[in-house]
Amino acid sequence: MQFEVWAPKAERVTLQCEGVRCALERDPERSGWWTGEAEARDGTRYGFALDDGPVLPDPRSRRQPDGPDGPSAVVDHGRYAWRTAWPGRPLPGAVLYELHVGTYTREGTLDAAAARLGHLAELGITHVELMPLCPFPGRHGWGYDGVSPWAVHEPYGGPEALKRFVDRAHELGLGVVLDVVHNHLGPSGNHLPAFGPYFTDTHHTPWGAAVNLDAPGSDEVRAYLVDSALAWLRDYRLDGLRLDAVHALHDTRACHFLEELSAAVDGLAEELGRPLFLIAESDLNDPRYITPRAEHGLGLHAQWNDDFHHALHAALTGESQGYYADFAHAPLAALARTLTGGYFHDGTYSSFRGRRHGRPLDRARVAGHRLLGYAQTHDQIGNRAQGDRLSALLSPGLLACAATLTLTAPFTPMLFMGEEWAAGTPWQFFTDHTDPELADAVRRGRRREFAAHGWAEEDVPDPQDPATRDRSCLDWSEPEAEPHARVLAWYRQLLALRRTQPDLTDPDLSDTKVAYDEEARWLALRRGDVRVAVNLGKEPAVIPLGTGRVEVLAAWDPVTTPGPDGLLRMPGESCVVLLQP
Repeated sequence: MQFEVWAPKAERVTLQCEGVRCALERDPERSGWWTGEAEARDGTRYGFALDDGPVLPDPRSRRQPDGPDGPSAVVDHGRYAWRTAWPGRPLPGAVLYELHVGTYTREGTLDAAAARLGHLAELGITHVELMPLCPFPGRHGWGYDGVSPWAVHEPYGGPEALKRFVDRAHELGLGVVLDVVHNHLGPSGNHLPAFGPYFTDTHHTPWGAAVNLDAPGSDEVRAYLVDSALAWLRDYRLDGLRLDAVHALHDTRACHFLEELSAAVDGLAEELGRPLFLIAESDLNDPRYITPRAEHGLGLHAQWNDDFHHALHAALTGESQGYYADFAHAPLAALARTLTGGYFHDGTYSSFRGRRHGRPLDRARVAGHRLLGYAQTHDQIGNRAQGDRLSALLSPGLLACAATLTLTAPFTPMLFMGEEWAAGTPWQFFTDHTDPELADAVRRGRRREFAAHGWAEEDVPDPQDPATRDRSCLDWSEPEAEPHARVLAWYRQLLALRRTQPDLTDPDLSDTKVAYDEEARWLALRRGDVRVAVNLGKEPAVIPLGTGRVEVLAAWDPVTTPGPDGLLRMPGESCVVLLQP
């Protein structure tokens, strides 16, 4: 078997394969690369020693069976017998479901999660978005401190378990999207700097030195990340990738890394004959990310839209701290602005940032499905002091309103696991760092962060306490009990409407019309012949819809449809979807 590694500064590179050492040779055709052959098969343990240093795992390791600091293991992807001939499932018309493998079930494995995928297919989900799967020290964590960006966390089940998960999802008609982190690696178990200039002090990020995308040696670093992305899509038959915090990918080169990545993914999609897509996490409100490369954009296929979340959250909860301050003064106006324009901040002044922010979307050219809309995400729940969901803050009626606006907005909707039944479990920040000093630093940093906002230390869960993770696991007995069962039925009804009412998946942002009353706290949305109304106030609301034939498609509570006066009468904290040709 051929082994290779990029180590441009090394004078000698030795392969250790199952305890046997052999020297690698410089590749005459690729600067900085070393190659050699050794007997190996699937599961063979190996590593590389640079000069007189210790044996380290392969930077392109496909498997780390003993954790990030242990030897790598060979993975023969050809051994897995795929059961499903999958044609792919594109992003337009999709409904995503963000899922954390370690807490979706109490077992916290890919196989246990796969056993629960039937629930999502029945619900009406089209794509499962898995939070990061790369190896990290310990067993439990969010995954954003991962290392070995080509491998699957062994406690989740490793590479074979991910293939079984994807196979089962595809059997049920579900696409699979993976959250990948290109902007940094975790603080523990990261051995890349020993091999080459994977990081640079030219730029800095919240996690330290930036990934080297534009300094000397960056050609190979960019190729390393692009090849990793393509490997996930090709070897595991994934349908798309979510790119974490793309604003932290500092790149001054004329061809941005994301443009290079999107071109490579589009090329692979053409080669494989099935749709593939990239979704950016960005709060920059910069349309360039989702503008096609032919129009001088970066060519990503969609992005998370935090403005919709912030406006909806402020309208539902009345919270005004932090970034909610920009939305809290007139939350329904802010919500209307995002529903019709995509971004709230499109060059407007942001009091949170103390400057103007964003630029306008061209609604005539940017399809609504390129923006993801959501009421909850892992960030927006887990980064609260106690990881409290909307279900801990709102009545079932207001939760139904949140679902209605998320699933009828002109965006690609995304749910966070358990949201569909108003899960009573929190989703808290938890870690399992094996380095005691790092564990203590994370614990103290977390409590210091929230102490600045008035939280007592004892009220902020200890990330290292196993109970913090355990509290965050979904309780699968809840969907059968009230009020969870009623909320779940509402989500199913709304998702069914998305499949039967073409207007709800119309990508034309400019065709969305909104009316609202800030004081009375109602908002009405028109998407073609479909009318959506939510009353966020406690008191009944009277909403002018106009005269004409009206059919109730779904109602949380009984409503009085418009008569000759054209007025819709709604109970407090309720919502309705109507057909009004």
